[in-house]
Amino acid sequence: MGQRIFGQDTLAKEELLTMEGSIEEILPDGRFAVLLDNEHKIIAYTAGKMRKFRIRTVVGDRVHVEMTPYDLSKGRIVFRERTPGQTGGPGRKRGNFRR
Repeated sequence: MGQRIFGQDTLAKEELLTMEGSIEEILPDGRFAVLLDNEHKIIAYTAGKMRKFRIRTVVGDRVHVEMTPYDLSKGRIVFRERTPGQTGGPGRKRGNFRR
């Protein structure tokens, strides 16, 4: 039996496709209908980091979507582009309490 050296005979993980588009519709269960720049419509969900930092997306926002080459009808929203004229919004309200 021959020795197997790790890293030489293993297949590389498939690369993700990153596409740009705009949100057309907000669907139930945290999903969005996204119209890509190449006129394809897909279903996408928000990435965990966007959920963690409470980055809100609304209809009309430009987004970057990651897709696997195996299923081109679904994707994950990984970035929301800033729109001109939009501010960061009001900051957190801090109460008058001491720690």
